[in-house]
Amino acid sequence: MFPFQAAAHTILDEAELALCQRVYDHVVSVKQIKSDAEREDLASRIIQTFQHGVKDEDALLRLLI
Repeated sequence: MFPFQAAAHTILDEAELALCQRVYDHVVSVKQIKSDAEREDLASRIIQTFQHGVKDEDALLRLLI
């Protein structure tokens, strides 16, 4: 689950949150991210990048992997 799901819900609609969740799940799996701190950092980076205009799922993945 996206670490900031409750907070993200206030700034993202359901479809946007689902997109960010897919990106998060994929990056965690590919990079085998285990620690909570790294997962929280990733979630923060995804939301920040999304809010700065990168709203395409493939583009987000390219930036984060």
